[in-house]
Amino acid sequence: MGAAVNALLRKDLRLELRAPQVVPAMAIFAVMTLVVFHFALQRRAVAGELAAGVLCVTLLFAAMLGVSRLFVADREEGGLDAVLLAPVDRTALLVAKALALFAFLALLEVVLVPAFVVLLLEPALAAGALARLVLLLALADAGIAVVGTLVGAIAVETRARDLLVPLLALPLLLPVVIGLARAATPLFLPAGAGELPVRWLAVLGLYDLIFGLVAYALFDFLVED
Repeated sequence: MGAAVNALLRKDLRLELRAPQVVPAMAIFAVMTLVVFHFALQRRAVAGELAAGVLCVTLLFAAMLGVSRLFVADREEGGLDAVLLAPVDRTALLVAKALALFAFLALLEVVLVPAFVVLLLEPALAAGALARLVLLLALADAGIAVVGTLVGAIAVETRARDLLVPLLALPLLLPVVIGLARAATPLFLPAGAGELPVRWLAVLGLYDLIFGLVAYALFDFLVED
């Protein structure tokens, strides 16, 4: 299965590199959302719980763009049918798409986090807090990638996929939003970055594990139908 995952992943990444669409759209949407928050909140800066909430909501909404486009090229160009007919484990498609979406989210955050710090955050992140934030975002991205791949596989078969993706994904991703917001709050406190709460780290890790197993069990049936 490793060779199939590698081939499918390289295909998705090369398509995005040759004709960037998903990542630029996600990044522009995220920056515009931060600008809206900047003016709508009528504050020069945010901190603590509010800062964590703004970052989580912006990340989640930008991720919906990536999820809605995850399988579109494969469906329109016949790539999905080719994978289904090929003598490979269909779980390879799940893993490849989840890794591709994880990579897109990581690239998004290269733009999102600096824009968030410049536009809204005060005080700025310390070096140690930045490293811990990267860990939290990686755990959140893993959950978004797995759930997003499942939802994308369902929605691509419908005409209203752009509507169906947020309707399905947002409720399923509420634990990620809650866990990320609670865990990231200490990093944005005005008094200085605090320690990460282990409980919320465990929640994010457990969520990733559970939905990873659910995705593994259901993906064959989703793409078959």
